[in-house]
Order: sequence, then structure tokens, then C-alpha cells
Amino acid sequence: MMKYDYLIVGAGLFGAVFAHEAKGRGKRCLVIDRRSHTGGNIHCMDVDGINVHQYGAHIFHTSNKDVWEYVNKLVEFNRFTNSPVANYKGKLYNLPFNMNTFYQLWGTITPDEAEKKLAEQRAEYADIENPTNFEEQALKLCGRDIYEKLIKGYTEKQWGRKAEELPAEIIKRVPLRMTYDNNYFNDLYQGIPVGGYNALINTLLEGVDVRLDADFFKERSMWEDTACHIVFTGQIDQYFDYCLGELEYRSLRFETKQLETANFQGNAVVNYTAADVPYTRIIEHKHFEYGMQPTTVVTYEYPKTFEKGDEPYYPVNNERNNMLAKQYRELAKEKGNVSFGGRLGQYAYFDMDDTVEAALELADKLL
Repeated sequence: MMKYDYLIVGAGLFGAVFAHEAKGRGKRCLVIDRRSHTGGNIHCMDVDGINVHQYGAHIFHTSNKDVWEYVNKLVEFNRFTNSPVANYKGKLYNLPFNMNTFYQLWGTITPDEAEKKLAEQRAEYADIENPTNFEEQALKLCGRDIYEKLIKGYTEKQWGRKAEELPAEIIKRVPLRMTYDNNYFNDLYQGIPVGGYNALINTLLEGVDVRLDADFFKERSMWEDTACHIVFTGQIDQYFDYCLGELEYRSLRFETKQLETANFQGNAVVNYTAADVPYTRIIEHKHFEYGMQPTTVVTYEYPKTFEKGDEPYYPVNNERNNMLAKQYRELAKEKGNVSFGGRLGQYAYFDMDDTVEAALELADKLL
């Protein structure tokens, strides 16, 4: 007889939520992860009392009350509000694009003044009836100033391609707020777990068998024999041995430094939108939890082309990859004893609340 009801491949948020739900319903679960820690990309590293988001900034935000109440029953969340700042050639602009941004760009004070300036900027591109690429679409939506200072360079760094080479559908709209509101998200709820994301993951996995430094693919047959059903949260194309072809991803490189200063940039996230700055943003981790430590830790985030061995962070949702992912999902339907979840398992860009909701839905379906 197999020892476990469920083998969960990946100790990230999706796998941890599913394992928590399955254990709570009397199922035997084993969670494995090839990394040496749990939590996947929301893992935090303690540096002198500062919870460092080891794989980039993560802010939990949602309008789903059920999801918000679910995570708050597990751990306490603080009141952190994401209000990033953009640095373009040494000048600072508030994000998302709002009345503060328009004042910084043009000196406009009232919404009517800002609307008039936006209309003037858009009018320059009225002749573009059917945008054929990202640049044309963005210029038509917001005009030259916002595009060139706050969108173009950042986007080209993020995707590793010129804006003229990116499809127009990437930027279907540009959120423009006619209020002095720097809250990046429109969601009803947001915050950071008190004590960092490890507190959330540890609570979810309490009492669950976990094996770290365990690579599913190195001993695949052995792991498959440990459970009746597998919940797989890794790359769906890798699971099928790339039999239909490889899906594309974007990856990231992080450069983290501890600095002998109490406050480096005064904000948790500062985006660098000029193309000649190689990184896209600097994260100062202590500000996620209002830290008062005498030193600080900052992370420079560099986008990079994904290569085997890198961490895959973002799916490249163009026509070719979306079609290929659909074909892999059709193959997945044929696997009666395997379920796929999370960003990599579904090849989709999920926020954390989407991930929790999807894991709960899978638990309800299987359990």
C-alpha cells in the first residue's frame, strides 16, 4: 500500500494551502521541494531581524473576502499599502499614474487640467487607428510623456525586447487615476503577514510531512510510488518531458546587500524606468514591516532571459506559448491521478490571492 494519499510537488503557496486542507480532512500528505526551504518564491530570509523577500517583493492583496478571511485566520497581517515610486533619470514620480504623477510631470493641479493635458498628448497619435505593437498602443493610450518616462524603458527591460517588437495586446489599458491616491492596488484588502511569509507557510504546513532538497525528476519513479495522487506545482512542460516543445519564461536575478544605514531609499519599492539602468527596481525590505533596525537590506532586481537551471518567474503569454500551454493542459486532463496548480503548473500569471483560491478549489474538488 502507498504511504500517502497525496504527494504535493512544490512547497510554495499553492502546495502549502492544498496540503493544509487535505491534512485537515484526514488525508496523509507528503510535500517535497527541490529547494532547501519551504515557501517557494514567497520565502523570506531573516537578516538581523529584517524579513528579506528572497525572490522579489510580495504584497498580498485581494478583493476576495473569503480568501482574505482564510489567510487572516492563519496569521495576522499588517496594514502595509503598496505605494511604489518611479525614478527616471534622477527625478521621482508616484505610481500608479495619478494626480500626484501628473503634477510631477506637468504641474497640473485639478483633474480637469490633467484630463486636458492627457487629451493633448493623445491627440498627437490620433492617426494610429489600429496599433500594431506595444509602443503604438501605449502612445495612443497615454501620450509621449508617461510612455517615454515611466513605461517604455521598464517594459523593455522586463521583457528583454524593444517595445516595437512586443504585441499591442500586452497593454490593453493604462490605469490613470484622477485622484491623489498612491495606493497601487484597487483591491479592498492588502498587507504583509506579521513576521513575514514564513509565518504563513509554517502555519499551513504544521503537522505535514515535508522533504526538502528533494528533486522530483531525479527520483521520479520513487516519488510517484509514494502516493495515490500527485499535486504538481512545477513546470507543466517539464512534467511531460517537453514532448510538445518548451514553454518560454522570463527569469530574474537578484543582488542583495546589507547596508550600514537605517534607511536607504525611504520606500519599500522604487522602480527604475530608464532603459540605461540595468535593474528594474530596488526593494528595501524593512519597510514592508515598518522596521526600525539600525541597518537595512536592499535588493536590486534584474530581469533576464530564462535558461534551464534558472528560476522561471513569469510566463511569456504570447500566441505561441498560450497555444502550447493549452495543448499541455489537454494532456494533463488525461492524467487521472495528477493535478496541476500554481503559476508554473497552469502556465498563468497568478497573484497570491488567485493562488490561494485555486488551491482551495482543487481541494474541494478532490477531497
